[in-house]
Amino acid sequence: MDHAEKIARLRLIRTKRLGPVTFTALLRRFGNGVDALAAIPELNRLSATPLKIATPQQVEEEINTAQSAGADIYVKGEDGYPDAFMRFDDTPGCLTVKGHPHLLQKDSIAMVGSRNASANAQTLAEMLAQQISSRGFVITSGMARGIDAAAHRGALNNGTVAVLAGGINAIYPKENTKLYEMIVDLGVVISEMPFGTEPSSRMFPIRNRLISALSLGVVVVEANLGSGSLITARDAADRGLEVMAIPGSPLDPRAQGCNNLIRDGANLVQTADDIVDLLQRHQFQAKGDFDLKKTTQKQPLQTPEALLEAEKIITQHLSFTPTEVDELIRQCHLSASTVQSALLKMELDGSIKRVFGNRVYRVFSDDRPLDI
Repeated sequence: MDHAEKIARLRLIRTKRLGPVTFTALLRRFGNGVDALAAIPELNRLSATPLKIATPQQVEEEINTAQSAGADIYVKGEDGYPDAFMRFDDTPGCLTVKGHPHLLQKDSIAMVGSRNASANAQTLAEMLAQQISSRGFVITSGMARGIDAAAHRGALNNGTVAVLAGGINAIYPKENTKLYEMIVDLGVVISEMPFGTEPSSRMFPIRNRLISALSLGVVVVEANLGSGSLITARDAADRGLEVMAIPGSPLDPRAQGCNNLIRDGANLVQTADDIVDLLQRHQFQAKGDFDLKKTTQKQPLQTPEALLEAEKIITQHLSFTPTEVDELIRQCHLSASTVQSALLKMELDGSIKRVFGNRVYRVFSDDRPLDI
């Protein structure tokens, strides 16, 4: 990928209100970042809320800042961007990476769990991570206290990936500063947020989707019913990935999340052999699997009049639950090009939101897409 294309893609993903799913849709629609970027002014003329595109100077500065901190930025489709992320339309338009990026191309197993985990659960997580990683798998987690930190420690010598909620330099919690440094030395740390972004509560569920999307499956070691680990597990299930859980005592609230996962169909696992054998026995096809290069559609935008009429028809067929775009095209009896153009305009106006799996839904007036 040449420098101009990389800058164009980075400018797109760093444009506020233009999230990863829209970024992917633009690349598929226009074929490359340069052409997609060139189409934004025309989209802005059709929208009531124009996008303010990130400038070349802003993204060049971000690249230089990351490099000065020992990190690199990879845009979606560039060599070095994780192959696993290319399976999904909601994975980052760009990724900041610090450490050993080759680990991102290896088969990964996610291991997550409670922040206030029991001592026994942390010991088990560290042991499982060590045993699994010694068999050639990379262990991916979120560098939180508790199970995450234990999993990283266990896999340090064989390969581990830490996915941060904030920017690549925003270590959270601060008590894991030494662990962060060790992962940079022996593993790899990644983030989709701009350099210097401090993590906030809304960023952790956004981060969790990357933990599952990077992996073949997710192992939940210990989790209460309100644990963010269950978000990661549900996301993995939605993607067609394997969900595994360690059972626990029904008397321990920290085991209720895992026990409920097993009750609802997750695989009960207790040893590294259970986990590795399960993944080697099955070849899972991720839902929403797509090839970005094969699905590009270089077609012009529609006229304002055609878009207005299409928007009315599309609105009649949309609800507040996600609908697949392909199904929407069939129901509306409009061309794919017309529907895609109208959806782009509607998203810019804030009347719809895109979600994983090429799906869209109508939003309430106070339910605007997140700026990620």
